[in-house]
Amino acid sequence: MDFSTYDPENGPYYDEMLEAVGRPRGGFEKIVEGLGALGSALGQRQKAAEQAFLTAGITFTLRDEQGEGTERIFPFDIVPRIIAAKEWDGIERGIKQRIVALNLFLRDIYGEQRILKDKVVPEYLIKSCAEFREPCIGLNPPRGIWCHVSGTDLVRDKSGQFHVLEDNVRCPSGVSYVLENRHILKRTLPRVFESVHIRPVDDYPMRLRQMLRYLGQARVAKPRVVVLTPGRFNSAYFEHAFLAQQMGVELVEAADLVVLDEFVHMRTTSGLARVDVIYRRVGDDYLDPKVFRQDSLLGIPGVMGVFQKGNVALANAPGTGVADDKAIYAYVESIIKYYLDEDAILPNVPTFICSEEKQRQHVIENIADLVVKATDGAGGYGMLIGPHATSDERREFIERIKKNPRGYIAQPTLSLSRAPTIVQQQFEPRHVDLRPFALYGEDVYVQPGGLTRVALRKGSLVVNSSQGGGSKDTWVLEE
Repeated sequence: MDFSTYDPENGPYYDEMLEAVGRPRGGFEKIVEGLGALGSALGQRQKAAEQAFLTAGITFTLRDEQGEGTERIFPFDIVPRIIAAKEWDGIERGIKQRIVALNLFLRDIYGEQRILKDKVVPEYLIKSCAEFREPCIGLNPPRGIWCHVSGTDLVRDKSGQFHVLEDNVRCPSGVSYVLENRHILKRTLPRVFESVHIRPVDDYPMRLRQMLRYLGQARVAKPRVVVLTPGRFNSAYFEHAFLAQQMGVELVEAADLVVLDEFVHMRTTSGLARVDVIYRRVGDDYLDPKVFRQDSLLGIPGVMGVFQKGNVALANAPGTGVADDKAIYAYVESIIKYYLDEDAILPNVPTFICSEEKQRQHVIENIADLVVKATDGAGGYGMLIGPHATSDERREFIERIKKNPRGYIAQPTLSLSRAPTIVQQQFEPRHVDLRPFALYGEDVYVQPGGLTRVALRKGSLVVNSSQGGGSKDTWVLEE
């Protein structure tokens, strides 16, 4: 197995590793040579990595249309995705800029709403957003930070330019796979890994814990931190348990917590212990049955009242989902300009908002060339890829758009970059995206690289694990 027959097809696509047949991109030569030198042994290393994932129980839950869940090993390809140091520096600056601006936006729309009064963002988009939370108006979260953990989805077009595809600022998942991918790949390809200098990722749990403690230290010197999970049937439960274990904090469910005397307490064998910071992996709707969904069994009755009094910190704060609504996304470049007086370092993908009449008509007339997405969709669901859809599927989506124009946006079909991937004992190109994770506490930290997701099905543009995607380790090279 080597790269002699691998055609990167640069032109229609941007290949992440090779400029042309047999010619690695600058600085990637040692990695390509090291992978090629393994020959047929590389396939054996792939199998060994898959066995390591199985042994470690690194899984996610895949749900069918009836809601039935099946636990699966997270697919992993051992050929790493490489990012040069200078290129990463630009990505890092762009993500920091974006999370700072989105935090200012959240503070504003739940406060003075200046950006709405100045008509930079249409007021109707905010008021009609399913994730806009009226109970959060007037809130002042600890340290004034709303979004503490973000995962920004990036794609690279055929010119090599990175674009932001969407923001994930509610309960972004996937960072545990970044850490496990690196752990397993260092053992699977030790000589290749050691042949170059790669920025580390394994300090993320420590940094996450520091950030969460920083929120609690606004009130107490030694805050108690917990991770709140919906439970083991949640698709990301592995990650919840993993991060709690890595941080050395308690993993709790709603039944483990109780509100008493305007504070949150955790039930322990020694009695009640006060909790100061909750890293919640439970959505807003289910967080507090006294404020949001009354039928929720996953939340803590009264926790919003404690949060409003400043007696507990919630990360991320309730209400942050308005900043990753796909219609609001279309205005993020304007949001950056409004609050920071800067141009966006990482541009958006051009986006058509179907609630705007002229843009809606354009989408309907050109649906065969566009990707249509539900504004509240996730996981690759609620989406139409026009060029790959049937006439009936397109007609169905046109009817959906007409019935609920606020619920959809559309974007051009991008020629997503591709990376070499092991397929049946040979290298084949597969489309990839990138989700770097950022932490906003005393300062902003962006984990080097993040989660590279790969569409394992030939020709597919959908990288989500729920739709047949997998992941790669992402190597950010040192200078």
